[in-house]
Amino acid sequence: METCKINKNQIYVMLTMCIAPIVICALSNISLVYAFLLSVLFAVIISLKNGFTIKELKQMILKEINECKSLYVVILLIGATVSVWLSSGVVPSMIFYGLKYMDGMNILFSSFLLIAISSVFMGTAVGTISTIGIAILGIGKGFEIPTGLLVGVIVSGAFLADKISPISGLLNLTLATTETSYKEMVKSSLKTIIPTIIVCALIYYLIGNQYSNVSGSKSSIELMKAMKKEFFISPYFILVPVLIVILSIIGIKSIYCMMSGVIIGSIISIVFQNLKLLDLIKYIFLGFSTNSSSNIINETLNSGGIVSMVSVVIIVMGAIALASIMQGTGIINYLTKDLIYKIKSKKDLILKTGIISGILTVITCDQTIGIVVPSRLLKNKYEEIGVDKSILARTISDTGTMIAPLMPWNVNGLIVSLVTGVSCLSYAPFAILCFITPLMTVIVSNINKKK
Repeated sequence: METCKINKNQIYVMLTMCIAPIVICALSNISLVYAFLLSVLFAVIISLKNGFTIKELKQMILKEINECKSLYVVILLIGATVSVWLSSGVVPSMIFYGLKYMDGMNILFSSFLLIAISSVFMGTAVGTISTIGIAILGIGKGFEIPTGLLVGVIVSGAFLADKISPISGLLNLTLATTETSYKEMVKSSLKTIIPTIIVCALIYYLIGNQYSNVSGSKSSIELMKAMKKEFFISPYFILVPVLIVILSIIGIKSIYCMMSGVIIGSIISIVFQNLKLLDLIKYIFLGFSTNSSSNIINETLNSGGIVSMVSVVIIVMGAIALASIMQGTGIINYLTKDLIYKIKSKKDLILKTGIISGILTVITCDQTIGIVVPSRLLKNKYEEIGVDKSILARTISDTGTMIAPLMPWNVNGLIVSLVTGVSCLSYAPFAILCFITPLMTVIVSNINKKK
């Protein structure tokens, strides 16, 4: 790891100057684009004052930004996918038949299980939220379920993908950096994920009982009628998300799965919804909206398109730039070395692994550093104390990976808010799985004395 050339006082000045704009903008509902521009600027200035050159900082930043090119494309495709699946009638059809067949059911409980299963097969949390999650949100609105509550349920189910899906990019990064096999990881993770899912399902079932008796509500009837009027509705359109799940299962990369969804949705829009090509292109880039006489359909079926996701890409690049400076200048190493040095027992090791991974996810606004750095720093410590590396992988995925959508300045929180139209502060209290998973990994580590 890099030796820190920045003195102690300057390190804390940099952290304060970098974190303050992000927190202020997040709480003031100001675009985080400005926050990250300021944070990166402060980090560069302080690094220059402490002996780093422009060339060194440029190399640190550009190296990490260039490695994440596919991520930017995926984010832009999320904007395109939501718009196309709305204009094609795919999401309206999912909502229509969902309202029809989920009438009288426990919506929260059913939604959690459906999203959880789908996310594991799709291998991407944000991809699941921006496709199947949007349809579930529409169904929930029809049954008059509070949107913050429902998005929290959707986020809980969706982020299982990053925890346990074999095709998840984040999980595979965790496996690679901890040198753990998927089989070992799953065996270890079942000890925390099974009780977590049971607890979450029970809580959502109990809360959902308040809404499960809302049969044939005025909103659901109005929404179904408006769907029929505005779109050509067909149960066959539901095969589109099924196809995307199948493509994910057989190992097709997320970027190609989403491109397939956009292409198929575009064809359906033109052939079945009689949409003009120019209008379709407009929806893809500028977003989709309807001018229905129904207010509920106007509120439910809208998206921002690719343009709305450009700010997210800029924020992601800012987060990556900031994280690369902190790592390249040795600040992250400095902040974590004392924690690691004092570790003497298995319980302490697991607890501090979670703390380090969580803190890094919080301050770098992305899960990547929260995965890579603890893996590199702690692998030898796990061997020294005699703890299996699968527990290192499990602990990182239970903590740094899972808490990401709970913070409004985190990339995941930003994407969820943009796609659903619900702020992080509104849905986070209901994303129960993201809270329980870190607690469960600490509880299990205290119960299991042996490997």
